[in-house]
Amino acid sequence: MLLKTFGWSFAITVAGLVAAFFYGGWEAFGVVAILSVLEISLSFDNAVVNAGILKKMSAFWQKIFLTIGVLIAVFGMRLVFPVVIVAVTASLNPIDAIDLSFNDPDQYKQLVTDAHPAIAAFGGMFLLMIFLDFIFEERDIQWLRWIERPLAKLGKVDMLSVCVALIVLLIASLTVATHAHQHGGGHADKAATVLLSGVAGLITYLIVGGLSGYFEDKLEEEEEREHEAEEEAKRSGKKVSAIALTGKAAFFMFLYLEVLDASFSFDGVIGAFAITNEIVLMALGLGVGAMYVRSLTVYLVRQGTLDDYVYLEHGAHYAIGALAVLLLVTIQYEINEIITGLIGVVLIAWSFWSSVRRNKALEAEEGSTEVTAGV
Repeated sequence: MLLKTFGWSFAITVAGLVAAFFYGGWEAFGVVAILSVLEISLSFDNAVVNAGILKKMSAFWQKIFLTIGVLIAVFGMRLVFPVVIVAVTASLNPIDAIDLSFNDPDQYKQLVTDAHPAIAAFGGMFLLMIFLDFIFEERDIQWLRWIERPLAKLGKVDMLSVCVALIVLLIASLTVATHAHQHGGGHADKAATVLLSGVAGLITYLIVGGLSGYFEDKLEEEEEREHEAEEEAKRSGKKVSAIALTGKAAFFMFLYLEVLDASFSFDGVIGAFAITNEIVLMALGLGVGAMYVRSLTVYLVRQGTLDDYVYLEHGAHYAIGALAVLLLVTIQYEINEIITGLIGVVLIAWSFWSSVRRNKALEAEEGSTEVTAGV
């Protein structure tokens, strides 16, 4: 089971490290290994959230997520995306941007750094909406009840998550504008960039999340209708054709997963520049890490880990909320990537420990009930 799920990840790891060695020797080998660990540590919460969505999809779409989805994640976000950032911000064509990444990596890094406010605002708002929609929803199982119970009651107010997100975005853009004004206004347009990019992130979430939610609801309706039709067919002895809506529903859920992965990868891509400026090593290291995140996602689904450890999904969403806030803070202030990674790891570890304690308490309660019943 383990080899079947992580087989491709192991193969990509070997291929990536070998390619790095032939590209730049042992130094490049070490850089790719470090970047792989960085990506895995920063994106573990991504895997937990992905698993919550992927478990609703068929085995076919899980395979698509591990094949085509990996190509999008590795080549799209870890290779093409940094080049596109440079091309757009520096008004270069993509070929010149690639040439710049190879021949002038320092300038390339500076251009990506200049684009960080737009990236952070877009990714921060997308992730913040995921967290808010989770925390404002009424749930049977609650982890931090003193937070989740009152917020779930507030969540009954329509569009509250959108209002809160827009208020946070407005505060972020005003902070940037105030800072620019205090320092001579040389970067006053930065506030407008933050506002526009943040709104774009919000719109992206609403469109993709709305479509996936719509088709998921339609899927549930059709599955219920199909079940009723099958029961009727059994009674009458007739055959009933299968409903083909699953593909359409799964496609939009797949699209949602890809946008979610893109938002999670922002911190990894930006953090990678603190380790290397070479785009080849960056793509290799982050690509290997991204493959493990995807394999881990499928492993969590197939093992039913989220059902056994019910607070894991909560911890992952709290990690998303923390990452969203950190991304928005980094628009104006620098935060070490180690802090970003550790916050997610701590929250997920805490939620896992809480899940274990809950399971032990339930087992003890069941044991006590059985003893009482036996007496």
